[in-house]
Amino acid sequence: MAYNAPEGTADMLPAAARLWRSTVDSAAKLFGTYGYEPIYTPLFEITDVFTHGIGEATDVVGKEMFVVRSGENYKRALAEGDDSKLKSKQKLSLRPEGTAGVVRAVVQHNLVEQGAAPAKLFYAGPMFRAERPQKGRLRQFHQIGAECLGSTEPTADAEMIIMLMRFFEKMGVPMGKTRLLINSMGDDNCRPAYRESVRQFILDHEGEMCEECRRRADTNPLRAFDCKNEACAHVMENAPKITDHLCDDCREHYEQVKALLDAAGVKYIEDPTLVRGLDYYTRTVFEVQVVEGMGSQSAIGGGGRYDKLAEIEGGRPTPGLGFALGFERMVLALEAAGTLADSPKRVDGYIACVDPSVRATAFDLVCAARDAGLSVEMDHQGKSLKSQFKMADKLGVRVVIVLGPDELAQGKARVRNMSTHAERLVDIAAAKRLLAQFGGNLVGGGAAPVSIDALFDAEGAE
Repeated sequence: MAYNAPEGTADMLPAAARLWRSTVDSAAKLFGTYGYEPIYTPLFEITDVFTHGIGEATDVVGKEMFVVRSGENYKRALAEGDDSKLKSKQKLSLRPEGTAGVVRAVVQHNLVEQGAAPAKLFYAGPMFRAERPQKGRLRQFHQIGAECLGSTEPTADAEMIIMLMRFFEKMGVPMGKTRLLINSMGDDNCRPAYRESVRQFILDHEGEMCEECRRRADTNPLRAFDCKNEACAHVMENAPKITDHLCDDCREHYEQVKALLDAAGVKYIEDPTLVRGLDYYTRTVFEVQVVEGMGSQSAIGGGGRYDKLAEIEGGRPTPGLGFALGFERMVLALEAAGTLADSPKRVDGYIACVDPSVRATAFDLVCAARDAGLSVEMDHQGKSLKSQFKMADKLGVRVVIVLGPDELAQGKARVRNMSTHAERLVDIAAAKRLLAQFGGNLVGGGAAPVSIDALFDAEGAE
């Protein structure tokens, strides 16, 4: 039987893969101007990295994590009825988000030494959550994220938010069709009392709340602000707001972040109900939403400050903040706005063979062109010359180099411009010398030629 991809996953076919690669390249270039460097962590971690960091009461940990076991440990847990006898290091989970793993790596490798500059890191890759599959919500999805460890200043918060907005703008997401929501979650000095006030509010209105929100009253009352039930949302409109309960330090930090965003011309909306879904957030939180065309899956990125997470992961006190953006969600936003740019396959030229007698020479020329940094194709199926031209046209190449026995006897090749259909003869030996020259430049760290025309120019090749 023929198999399909698992439910909630999607094959990233060449066109989408090219877009993903160009998106990551754009992120690397932009984030690099802010001092961010790449980091790649494992696709799975010891489960405690997530349960301790994200929070056991969150939906991500409680409902959505994919558990990973080796064949032997799976059989052992199956035989014993549970996996309680497994060691902590044997209990693994696929990463549902990127922050906890990056912070674990920062702690493990001491990337933020005492008195050192902050560690600025960015990542890109797949994440996994066992959610109900729907448009914009997959079980394997892709994120690009950035983390800054070691800075307490509001300037770091503002820089992080500005960098995210600049990235969306660079990728073509219309700023007029997005909204940036910000809030402060407080810290250990003010949030516990606020959390208790929200819990009591839910209990006072439990008859009007759904079963899930009544459960959250004791486990994670702030998550009730995110409930999609209309009745719960209506009740929570009158719940206590964190901005009315911030301590002086948190309020001053929040005011400075807003002042910095104002000075940078970044528009935002204060949303006192914005809590994000993970327990590690403190103080600044933010989220970017698309205002139309995305339905309930309108959030395309967000993040916040997590000043306690490094300690939770076993390190010394190290303030931190970060964001993640969803690639698939961003693509949907670009499609909705009509600004999704194509990422065409790059093929500089095609070398066509009149008959099999010239195939070895064509192959040699193809290899030389590729060594010089050009993307060049040739026929590997024994097609007719007419079919080869059709293939070249389908690939969108500008130049086709035709090798025939008559021209080859003179050491020549025929070059056709596919736009104008103009042809010219070039000297193969001279062209190969130019190819070798460019190839040497590439090995020495030089740049690839700007186009195949530069290598098969009629005057330059003669």
